[in-house]
Amino acid sequence: MKITIGSRGSPLALWQANWVKDRLEAAGHELRIKIIKTSGDKLQNAALVASGTKGLFIKEIEEALLVGEIDLAVHSMKDLPTELPEGLGVAAVPEREDPHDVLVSSGCLGLRELPPGARIGSSSLRRQSQLLALRPDLKMVAMRGNVDTRLRKLDRGDCDALVLAGAGLKRLGFAPRIASWFREDEVCPAVGQGALSIEVSLENANVLQAIAPLDHPPTHQSVRAERAMLRALGGGCQLPIAAYAKYDSGVLHLTGVVASPDGTRVLRTKASGKAEYAEDLGKRAAAALIEQGAHELLGQAESRAG
Repeated sequence: MKITIGSRGSPLALWQANWVKDRLEAAGHELRIKIIKTSGDKLQNAALVASGTKGLFIKEIEEALLVGEIDLAVHSMKDLPTELPEGLGVAAVPEREDPHDVLVSSGCLGLRELPPGARIGSSSLRRQSQLLALRPDLKMVAMRGNVDTRLRKLDRGDCDALVLAGAGLKRLGFAPRIASWFREDEVCPAVGQGALSIEVSLENANVLQAIAPLDHPPTHQSVRAERAMLRALGGGCQLPIAAYAKYDSGVLHLTGVVASPDGTRVLRTKASGKAEYAEDLGKRAAAALIEQGAHELLGQAESRAG
C-alpha cells in the first residue's frame, strides 16, 4: 500500500522517518516522506521553557494526520505530549536506543574534569537542575538548535560542554564526540528519551496493520510507565521531570526524578511492577514524588518560566 510519513525537517527527524520508511518498504509498501515545519522549529531563538506550549514539535504534524494529508507520523517519543488529540494514537514504539544523556566537551573532558565555572550548553531544565545538583559551580547557557548546530556552537566556543541525548548522537554518526555517559542516578533521562513514536489515525486499519510489526512491546511498556508518571505529575517535557523504566523478564523497574530548577533539591523514587500494569506503576511513582513535595518544585519551575 502507499503510505505517506509526516516528519520534521531536521537531520535527526529525517533519520527517524527514513528508519521507519526503510522497514515498511522492506515489507512491500510504497513510501514517501512529507516534511512539515512545526511551531518548535520556528522558535529556535526562544527558550523552550518560556513558550508555555506543550507539543511544540508535534502540533502541525498531528493536524496533517487528522485531515489525512499524511498516514502516519514519526516523532521522538520525548516530544510527544501525554494527551493526544481524539482519534489519534501511538500504534507502534520500535526498540529503544540507549536513552541516557551524554557529555560532549572541548578536549573530551568528563564532568568532574571541567574547570570551575564551566559553561554548559543546555536549555533543558531537567538537565540543568540535575547537573547543578552534581556541580553547583557550573554556568548554564541556553542552547537551542539541531544536534549539528549545537556541536558547531561548542566548537566555536559558545560553551565549554554540551549535554545531549546519546541516542541522537549515535543515530547521526557523532558517537566519537561523546566524552562520557551519565548514569540515571546522575542525570536521569527525559520521559521516552531514545524511543520513537509512530502515531496514526486510529480509524486507519490498513496503516495500523502495516506498522504493527515495528512495535517492540518491552520498549512500549517501558515508555507507557514513564508517560503515566509524567501525566500524573501534570508536567510537560519542558519541566524538570525525568523517568526511566528498565524492562527485565516481564517486570519494569522505574526510576523517577523531580528537581528544583537550581538543583538544590532532587526528589527520587524507584518502583517496580509487572509490565502489563505499566500505567499503574507510573502513577505509583508519581504519587511517591508528590508525597516528597514534587508539586512545590514543579511550581517553582513554572514560576521561573513565567
